[in-house]
Amino acid sequence: MDSIWLEYAWALLILIGLEGLLSADNALVLAVIAKHLPDDQKKRAINYGIIMAFVFRFAALFAISFIANVWQIQAIGAAYLLYLGINHIVKARFGKKNEKNQEETKKEAAGKGFWPTVGKIAIADLAFAIDSILAAVALALGLPDSPLGNFGGMDGGKFLVVLIGGIAGLVLIKFAATWFVKLLSQRPALETTAYAIVAWVGVKLAVITLAHEDIGVLEHHFPHSTAWTLIFYGVLVAIALLGWFAPSNKKQVEKT
Repeated sequence: MDSIWLEYAWALLILIGLEGLLSADNALVLAVIAKHLPDDQKKRAINYGIIMAFVFRFAALFAISFIANVWQIQAIGAAYLLYLGINHIVKARFGKKNEKNQEETKKEAAGKGFWPTVGKIAIADLAFAIDSILAAVALALGLPDSPLGNFGGMDGGKFLVVLIGGIAGLVLIKFAATWFVKLLSQRPALETTAYAIVAWVGVKLAVITLAHEDIGVLEHHFPHSTAWTLIFYGVLVAIALLGWFAPSNKKQVEKT
């Protein structure tokens, strides 16, 4: 029995680290979406975003079986994240960079308003909640059954692991979001990096969708394989490092 709890403790530590990565992505995206708002509204939008992240992740937690089995939900989340990420990257890379265009972009951002921004944050939070819960459940399902009975449609011990990991991730979002808001002013290239990460998380959800039993394009166990896990986090870290050391960041640091 002791060996079971040791296995659970180890899985929980891994999950907290995993949630930390996903929460950092979520917090960075939250900060980027609210970036155009005035400072007082920005803080409120971020606070609302954190509250919605709590609500969506807990709602997703109690709808595990629904999220895991309905591929359409996963596909919608993947499509939204891919659109959000690719749309920004294409505009940043191929958009006009003259002063008139930059002024129009500022006016467009200012015209989005507070509540439309909060709505955009809500959709992003929901997509990240789906990804977070699916990742946590995939890890928890590999654990042996506990003597705690069933809860939330799964073994009680496994449910607790997912729950504690989710709470840890939300706590990290709270602290990370405020830090990322300050960091974006010092390292502007991180904005595009954030959207690149969003698109890559969308790819991850797309892989999960394509491996669903009702789709069958990929092997059902592929999204949870060691090879895909290493590829996903390897690319994730590479994107983060490229964004951190981008030339525009260096120029900004030199000016300050």
